Amino acid sequence: MYTWFVVIVSVCLAALIFRRRDGKKLPPGPSILSSNFLLLTISVIQGLSPIVTNLKSKYGPMITFYFGSRPLIFICSQDLAHEILIQKGSSVADRPGGMIKRIISTTRYGPTWKALRGNLATEILQPSRVKSYSWVRKWALQTLIGRLQQQQKDAAGIKVVDHFEHAVFSMLVVMCFGKKLDEHLINEIISKVREVLSAFHPGSLSVSTLLAFPRLGKILLRNKWKKLLQIQEDQERLLLPLINSRIEAVNNYEPQLGGNQMVAYVDTLMHLQLPKENANNGYGGKLTDKEMVNMCNEFLNAGTDTTYIALQWIMANLVKYPHIQRKLYDEIVSVVGPPPPPPPPGVELESFIREEDLQNMSYLKAVVLEGLRRHSPAPLVLPHRAQEEVQLQGFTIPRRATVNFTVADMGLDPKVWDDPMEFKPERFLQVNNGVFDITGRKGIKMMPFGVGKRMCPGYALGLLHLEYFVANLIWYFHWTPPDGHDVDLTEKAEFTIVMMNPLQAKISSRKDKITT
Repeated sequence: MYTWFVVIVSVCLAALIFRRRDGKKLPPGPSILSSNFLLLTISVIQGLSPIVTNLKSKYGPMITFYFGSRPLIFICSQDLAHEILIQKGSSVADRPGGMIKRIISTTRYGPTWKALRGNLATEILQPSRVKSYSWVRKWALQTLIGRLQQQQKDAAGIKVVDHFEHAVFSMLVVMCFGKKLDEHLINEIISKVREVLSAFHPGSLSVSTLLAFPRLGKILLRNKWKKLLQIQEDQERLLLPLINSRIEAVNNYEPQLGGNQMVAYVDTLMHLQLPKENANNGYGGKLTDKEMVNMCNEFLNAGTDTTYIALQWIMANLVKYPHIQRKLYDEIVSVVGPPPPPPPPGVELESFIREEDLQNMSYLKAVVLEGLRRHSPAPLVLPHRAQEEVQLQGFTIPRRATVNFTVADMGLDPKVWDDPMEFKPERFLQVNNGVFDITGRKGIKMMPFGVGKRMCPGYALGLLHLEYFVANLIWYFHWTPPDGHDVDLTEKAEFTIVMMNPLQAKISSRKDKITT
């Protein structure tokens, strides 16, 4: 603590002495000294987010905080977020410098980022390709239901979060590497992913220092830096053989590509040519082995973490509020009919709700959206950086300033949402004939996936996964809390916002208990 005290005080004093006074009017907020002293006792995610929420009543919907001498601008208003992210999107589409790994989510805005994101959008996330992965979703769901049935008679209920994580991760692994992996390897990769998320926790002051001041951070935090490098080496050990195996398979059967053979994410990275943005940055040409590992790791993390956690939150609310679960089940049955009887022991289920049928389930879509509103995957999005000076309602956001958005609070804003703390899916049926624009192009009410140029490119796939899993889990099983227990919706901030007490639920076959 003493070392951090000396470092931050020194940075603050230097900032006070040498800070350029150019007369620019930044949004109001705590002073440089006050901001940095707060960082001594709180974490950026777990502590700073609620503090920013409280400061909103004093300073308004735009707040300037400081990390060292660098301004961090927090946008707490949907209207301001729309103005800067949609109307002036290019001005804040960059990412802060000093990011440790070059991947889509952290790459600086420019030709390289456009090439990486464009490859993902056109080769993996376009509708026809997403449809080609339908068998993967069915297989993952089949596996999940089988795992749940094995614990169905447990009187204490099933801790479902690990099963959800395994199902979603297994699905993304097939999409990434083009094949199913054995249970041991999947668990090993999941364990390493958890370690990565923990080590790169944005709420860690030490990690924040590495990101904001990489040269200083590598000196002061030698042990932390070594740990991060070791984690990257472990990831490479696990993922590179899978990448090379897929490349070899594709090269041996290349004439079949474009036919019925599945196209995996690795396939699209093999021949990807990056532009050379300038003569000194080292970019350009094909991805290196390390970069391929980083891209695959990002694909797995981004597609898994928020999805399975959102799935748990949605199912937790359906367990807590049985009248909502009953209404959803009734809609599902009205579209696809009652579920089939359970198969004999040892025989897997074969009949599932088709993805095409999801389009006729408006209440299902409302339930998923309400889950994302009420329990945003994260309190903040990944930080943006202003590429140029931006004027916003009389205030100046300086060039190179870090900009962030209080996305969780936006979903709970009483000025926008009636009874914001209540779980009421019906609210989404009353807007634009039940059609809600999650992209925020015409106006922002919530932004769980971000909006604008840096919006999560896989938001549509994420919504599909949530709708598909929720619909089938409710169709097959009646969900209740264990006897004598209630569902605790208390939140805890980690890399994402998770349940402090993970969901424990009892399930029974709908065919065994028709009355819900």
